[in-house]
Amino acid sequence: MGMLTMAEAMNQALREEMRRDPSVYVVGLGLYPSAASSATSGLVEEFGELRVRNAPNCETTIAGSAVGAALVGMRPVVELHLADFAFNALDEILSKAGKWRYMHGGNSGMKLPIVFLEGIGGYVNGAAEHSQSPLALYWHAPGLKIAVPTTPRDAKGLLKTAVREDNPVMFFTHKLHNGELGPVPDDPDFTIPFGVAEVRREGADVSVVATSYMVDLALEAAAELEGRGVEVEVIDPCTLEPLDTEAIVASVRKTGRLVVVDEDTRRCGVGAEIGAQVMEHAFEALRAPIGRVANPDLPVPYSPPLEAAVLPSVASITAAITATLG
Repeated sequence: MGMLTMAEAMNQALREEMRRDPSVYVVGLGLYPSAASSATSGLVEEFGELRVRNAPNCETTIAGSAVGAALVGMRPVVELHLADFAFNALDEILSKAGKWRYMHGGNSGMKLPIVFLEGIGGYVNGAAEHSQSPLALYWHAPGLKIAVPTTPRDAKGLLKTAVREDNPVMFFTHKLHNGELGPVPDDPDFTIPFGVAEVRREGADVSVVATSYMVDLALEAAAELEGRGVEVEVIDPCTLEPLDTEAIVASVRKTGRLVVVDEDTRRCGVGAEIGAQVMEHAFEALRAPIGRVANPDLPVPYSPPLEAAVLPSVASITAAITATLG
């Protein structure tokens, strides 16, 4: 067990998987020279340019080449840096990677083992085109698995699982988490299964479901409310596809209340879907309307005060929990 940042944990995961399986390679933008804080830092020195392939600044070409390589037995890891940049390659990601196994019969032997690495999130004054968290966009698209790690340990274990997965995986990490330190197992066989949520904090009064950096804010809000005698349970799904609905429902059955926190826009977002799942599976357990904290359907502003007003905060999460408690 060592202390690593999230970027270092992902770097360790990629090194271990590339050593284990020669079909694994990395392709994308700015792989070398790369910053020391990058998940791909130093990979080219160990594995060479055939397995660490710096690509032109064309996301469509990068994603399309990965689909082709996966079809002939390779396991590409695609570094697109920001989820905002990946919009240029949505046809290749959503319609080719996401749908082709289904379109070719599913059991025909076709595999599409691709991992798309994408950075998400605001709070860095990146403005509207560099601050998005479009998890719901990909969740809406059949055929893609979605991993959203919160800790360095999660990042390593989930990334190793993603690389070994025979379906395409969207792997989202928050900008503010890249430098976060945490304990990470050294075991090269350490993996974390998809579809298993983590209870980050136990409580009896209200359940809060959050992903990525929203988990950090939810835990801060829970610590603040503890001083007022409120016990907040914080659930981190870790993956959205598959989603551990059972863990979320079990928490709501215990507390009777739910608040969902999502950095994306409120309309048609992750919070809306999780709320609908709870309404379908545990409506009778709810003692109050479901609360949602999200971006109020606006582009993320560049101005720091305006950005702070749009994105979720500890204060807005605390207010939503208090309102749900009545």
